[in-house]
Amino acid sequence: MKLQSKIVIDRFVGLPVVYGLNVMARFLGIMLRLNHSFKKTPETIAICKFVGLGSIIQATPLIQTLRINYPQARILFITTDSNKTLFRHIKGVNEVLTISDKKFSSLVVSTSKLLFRLWKQKPDIYIDLEIYSNYSSIIATMSASRNRIGFFKNDKTYRKGIYTHMLFFNIKSPISQVYLQFARLMGCKYIVDTLSIDTEINVPDTIQNMFKKVGSSAGHYIVINPNASDLRLERRWPTHYFISLIEEINKEFPNYKVILIGSKDESAYVSEIASKKQFANCTDSSGKLTISELIALIDNAALMITNDTGPMHIAFALKTKTVALFGPCSPQQYGGAEKTITLYKNVYCSPCVHEFMVPPCKGDNQCMKKITIEEVLNSIRQQLSSGIHVTENKTNIDYTNGSIPLGVVVRQ
Repeated sequence: MKLQSKIVIDRFVGLPVVYGLNVMARFLGIMLRLNHSFKKTPETIAICKFVGLGSIIQATPLIQTLRINYPQARILFITTDSNKTLFRHIKGVNEVLTISDKKFSSLVVSTSKLLFRLWKQKPDIYIDLEIYSNYSSIIATMSASRNRIGFFKNDKTYRKGIYTHMLFFNIKSPISQVYLQFARLMGCKYIVDTLSIDTEINVPDTIQNMFKKVGSSAGHYIVINPNASDLRLERRWPTHYFISLIEEINKEFPNYKVILIGSKDESAYVSEIASKKQFANCTDSSGKLTISELIALIDNAALMITNDTGPMHIAFALKTKTVALFGPCSPQQYGGAEKTITLYKNVYCSPCVHEFMVPPCKGDNQCMKKITIEEVLNSIRQQLSSGIHVTENKTNIDYTNGSIPLGVVVRQ
């Protein structure tokens, strides 16, 4: 199913179900009078994030924090089939439970299987990292977990009965820290605040196969990711900008090969860029790399130039030098990584990505168009210059008042 179809189904089918579950959860809460404190050490913790490879990577500090604070706990991660292979590179998760959302029928069948597996494993704590999904709220409630933790937004007040604990969702805080607020709420003493991807699984054969596919070797290429998921295609820097940028890179940095990346679904768009000009030193790898090979490619790159999408977060976790292009999303929330230069035009209607199903610009993404080719080239020059080190731009935010996490929304 296309993302827009999923959103429509979630809104018109999921919303009435959530209202019903909300009433049921409130009623059962009054009748059973369960103890929802976090004093008991959890045996099983479930974390849910269905959409967003990048968001899952941003959740790795939460995963590592829970693993260190609860070394004996069984940690489950609930996501879609398409994200499962990523967890070969994420430590700390004991089991990945997935749903198939390619078709409505497969969604129904896989949801039933997921619920049976959750009922069998009986998670003590269920952490829902989704913010806007009614479907995710349904799974959280149906998991029958004693403690269900979710985000609060003013337009989602009907979820107050579903979750036993809720936290204010702060769009001005780095998303990894927003996720970590759940760990603080649970009373975790040791907080891991760095993104992590395990590259040890990339054995020499995997890396060599990747180099053969792209026709280059470590440190001699620049990765360009011109894509953005269909959550908001307006996150793409214009196609002709990328074409002109590749031409300029070929002229100014002839010793570096340009490697274009993308998934199988993005291959048509990437090949459109690659085929516009007869680039002398450019390879289109879209649809040809496994997730392990993509991670190895980014890990061994001299530099990555990318829109705000999943592979950008891989670069952040690997601490690869990066030029990140932001528009519909705020870099304050999803950027700010070490060794990264962020380009962002703070136009009036940005950020819009999580606020509108159809953006105010209706495709005329001035927030991206205002980022010039020369600005990107200057950033490339800075990143490739010897001795230049870009430090992480951290926002100073207080997340606790002593030992009490801030932003807790009291269940009513």
